[in-house]
Amino acid sequence: MIMQIVEAALRAPFDSVGEFFHLGGWVLKWIVLAALVLWTLIIERYWYLRRVLPTELAVRRAEWKARRERHSWHAHRIREQLISELKVGMNWSLPLIRVVVPLAPLLGLLGTVTGMLEVFDAMTAQGQTDVRAMANGVSHAMISTLAGIVVSLNGLYFAVQLSSRVQHESERLPDLLRTE
Repeated sequence: MIMQIVEAALRAPFDSVGEFFHLGGWVLKWIVLAALVLWTLIIERYWYLRRVLPTELAVRRAEWKARRERHSWHAHRIREQLISELKVGMNWSLPLIRVVVPLAPLLGLLGTVTGMLEVFDAMTAQGQTDVRAMANGVSHAMISTLAGIVVSLNGLYFAVQLSSRVQHESERLPDLLRTE
């Protein structure tokens, strides 16, 4: 008896997630995939900015300070190259994040369209309005739309935050590699 209660309690969250996926339709799986890609890219950027960038800055700064001559045209081009390489590293996956953020609501819109098509199919198949058949299509439409918007808004917040952080770090680079 107790084991059945424990088993039911442990299975309940998985059942509700499964039901959510069933109610959201096939498009919801694509939205979840887009969310996983988006969060992987966001976490990777935060990891890079927090752990990798300081090391790269130290290496480039040491490389610049090791130069004896820092005032010639050639030295300035080397400095520009070092700064440019650091900027490329900081901006690496931001364009991908900027693509996935608007993709999520478009997938939600696709779910809305397919859900409404299910509603119309249910109406024409029976020649009358069957509330249960229509409710299934409407749930596909609403859940996929909601999921697409939620993924997009979360991604947009972090994309803006990452962009401003990269902009701030990019503005600091010329000061870190001074020509003195």
